[in-house]
Amino acid sequence: MLSNKIGKSTLFVSMLALVGVCSLPLQASAECKLVSSHAGNAPLPITVTDKDTPEAKIFLETCKNPYTKIYAADPEAAKAGKKKFGLYSCIACHGGDAGGLVAKGLTQDKWAVAKNITDKGMFETIAAGTDNGMVGWHQQVLNNPDLVSTDEILKMIGWIRSMYKGGTERPWLNE
Repeated sequence: MLSNKIGKSTLFVSMLALVGVCSLPLQASAECKLVSSHAGNAPLPITVTDKDTPEAKIFLETCKNPYTKIYAADPEAAKAGKKKFGLYSCIACHGGDAGGLVAKGLTQDKWAVAKNITDKGMFETIAAGTDNGMVGWHQQVLNNPDLVSTDEILKMIGWIRSMYKGGTERPWLNE
């Protein structure tokens, strides 16, 4: 009787282990494939560096911006993104509150670049720019260490999302 229970337990544990091993490739294959917002959608050459924060590494693996939910829940924390937005002169085109100035606003529900509805899309737009006048800002894309890092872009996006004044849908909170 005892050996029968041990046998069933061993079989059950073995089945769980097999299920876990079989699901590993599915989890490991989840990767973020970034593409340019320019015509042709060329791949963006952004990779993890040793200077990247854990949040940047998560984004580059999953295309999910950890700061978006953090900043939505904590307006005080979101100020870190606003600071970067001002530091890199985003306010010159998009205004101090990201509501628009020379360029389109980033807090309404109408996007100049449709894919900006997702954090991945907005990241791609900021990183490489667009064909409609937005210049690229990512240090790796432009091979310029004085430009913006992955983490800084993610913080700016998190703040922009926290400032949203559009409709009730906020798909970036469900990413």
